[in-house]
Parts: sequence; structure tokens; C-alpha cells
Amino acid sequence: MRSHETFRLLAFFGVTTLILLSGCRGDAPSKPGAEAVERLVDSLQAPVQRATGLGFKQRPRVALRTREQVRAYLIRKLDEQLPPAKLRGLETTYKLFGLLPDTLQLRSLLLDLYTEQVAGYYDPDSSALFAVGDADPSQLRLVLAHEMIHALQGQYIPLDSILYETSNNDRLTAAQAVLEGQATLASIEVLASGQDVTSNPEFWDLYRQQVRQQQSSMPVFAKAPLIVREALIFPYLAGAEFMQWWKTSPLKDTVPYGPRMPVSTEQILFPDRYLRDTPVHLSFTGPSDRIYEDVLGESEIRVLMAHLSGRSEVRAGTPTGWAGDRYRVLATPSGPALVWYLVWDDKRSAERFTWGYGGKLRQTSREGYRTLLESLELGGKPVMRYVLAPIQWEGWGDVPMVRIEKYDGKGGKDGKDGE
Repeated sequence: MRSHETFRLLAFFGVTTLILLSGCRGDAPSKPGAEAVERLVDSLQAPVQRATGLGFKQRPRVALRTREQVRAYLIRKLDEQLPPAKLRGLETTYKLFGLLPDTLQLRSLLLDLYTEQVAGYYDPDSSALFAVGDADPSQLRLVLAHEMIHALQGQYIPLDSILYETSNNDRLTAAQAVLEGQATLASIEVLASGQDVTSNPEFWDLYRQQVRQQQSSMPVFAKAPLIVREALIFPYLAGAEFMQWWKTSPLKDTVPYGPRMPVSTEQILFPDRYLRDTPVHLSFTGPSDRIYEDVLGESEIRVLMAHLSGRSEVRAGTPTGWAGDRYRVLATPSGPALVWYLVWDDKRSAERFTWGYGGKLRQTSREGYRTLLESLELGGKPVMRYVLAPIQWEGWGDVPMVRIEKYDGKGGKDGKDGE
């Protein structure tokens, strides 16, 4: 759960947002037993292989779980991947950016979201598929098709290492979007009995509307902050559309795994950037009392832009001109301090963001704090530096700097960044 690495766990735990069958309710059907689920998995095996172009090396194990067992599993995975210090750092970051209310308890919200949404999941630790015993049978075929694709992916790529990547959450989001996007696109094809419905642009307009409407009908999701809602939906919506683009690209006879995996959410949102635009990697210089450190990336910056503009949704649009960024949250006696560097492709992109949103960043209101927003140049590229820190912070006279490093495809040289 995606940076919003935490939130991305929602997607990885099989929170399927596809709702193509949502209109088919009628009377509540009986809950399926273990044998019925086994038969359903058997019937899906061939269609899933056709839709992905990959073959199962072995049939995935299947088991039923109660809601209580699922919640216990999710608690364990959450605590595994987000120990208290990391969770606190992530929560502090989004509160400083204004993306989470100061009173919100992130762990409790995430657990409520997991419980509300999970109907089935693939567990890479045990290489097994699990279906929730009281899940709506009318949606179980869809959920299992989606999760079987994750099981198939797990036989070809190391899902664990992708999920546990922590040096750059924007890169992790991009990888998650590929995994969820492929699973979403292929499961649509399975349900459509091989018909090529996804090649129609009108389909994607309807799909986006349906996903958002269905998610908004869930009480916990509907009340969640925008950053949480967008982080949950992003891998499915943006990822599926990226994979649809892949099917028509010069790379259509390959899969975006390994070295072909996209490295930024900008590449997911704007696939033409995938073929020609590698992000700049930044690293902070000098020692510090660091609480947390990571990358926002194109997708989260767009959430920030919506928040600064007072909008309740993120708008589609052209690329922001993002070339790379990195933030660091520091511990001070008067409260946490935030230092954020944002590199732009060109001067025009930098000026457009500064004039459009810079004033709103400068006006960030937090009792006992002050802000700084200034333009710099680094490696020949325009850079924005934003600081939100206590008025009495000793670092105002020596704000931490960053340097540009050659991108190595793994998020940079320091494998501990963001941890």
C-alpha cells in the first residue's frame, strides 16, 4: 500500500475496481464453496493464458478465507512493509504537504479500506490465490480472473522484489501500474470472451466513469482524502491504458518486465515519454536528522496541484514538465521540516508551475511555520526549491542541497533512499 507505497498495497492485495458486471445484481446468490471456486479457477486458466500470452508453469493453489482471516493477513503485511517508523514518516510527509489532515490516523484508514474492498487476492509469499468466503459470487469470476493474472505474473517476474522496492516510490507506482494494468486489461478481455472492446476509445471513457462511481459508493473510500483515493485507483486506470498503448506500440510483441519496466508515473500517464524521457535522479548531500525521504513524481504532483486549487478530483491534461524531484522530512525541536526539490524539463514548465501554484505553496498556513519557494539551476536544468519548516529552525541559514546523479535504473546509487 504505494510514497504512497502504503496505498499501493491496496492494489497489490487485490482490491479490484473493475465493475463491468455491477448492473447484474438481482437476488443475493448463495456463497460459493471451495469446490466451486476450484472449478471456477480451472475454467479461467485457458482464457487468462490467451489474454496475457503467457502460460502457467503450474496451476496456482486456491483457498477460501473469512473476513477475519483476511484482515489478520492484511494487518501482518501492513506491519511488515510499513513498520511504525516508516508509517510515521509517510504520514508526516503528506500532512506537511497538506494532503492528509493532521488528525488522520493513516494505519486505521488503510485497514478500514482493505477490509471494505478486498474480495480476493494473490499472495506472492505463498504463491496462492485466496477468495473471501462471503464475497459476492457475481463478482468472484472477475476478481479471480484478475488475481490469476497476478499469479501468472509471479511465475515470470519477482513480484516480491517489486513490492519491496523502497528507494523511489514513483518508480514503484509505475511498476505497480504495469502489473495492475496488465491484470485489468487481460481480465476485461477474459470477461469479454476475447472481443476487442478495449480498442474503442469510448470504452475507456465509460470504464473510468464506472470505476470512480463504484469506488465512491463505498463509504470508507468516499470519505478518504484525495491522495488516498487517487493512489488506489491509479494503477488500475492509468496502468490499463498504458498496457493498451503497449499493445499498439513498436514493443507490442514483448512485455514491460525487467529492463523494459517503466521508471516513472510520467511514463505511465504519457506513454510517448516512455520511449524518450528518463527522469533525473536527485540525492541529498550532507548528514541530517532525516525522518523520511522520497519522490512525489508526476502522479502525486498532479494530486498536489488539485489540492492547491481546491479541486476534489485530479484533472487529465498535458504533462507538467516534470523531470525529477526529491523531498526530505527532517526532525527539528519545534516540529518536522519539509525540503522539496523539483526539477523541470525546461524554463517554460518551471514558470508555468511557479506562476500557477507557487503562490499557493508560499501561502501554506501552519502555525509556527514559514515557507520558502525559490528558483535555482542544477546541471543546466531549472529547479524549484520549496521549504516548509518551523520559524525557529536552525537550518534556515543552511538548507540541505541536492545533486543530480546518473540514473542507474534502480532509483539511484543510494539503495536506502526513502527508507
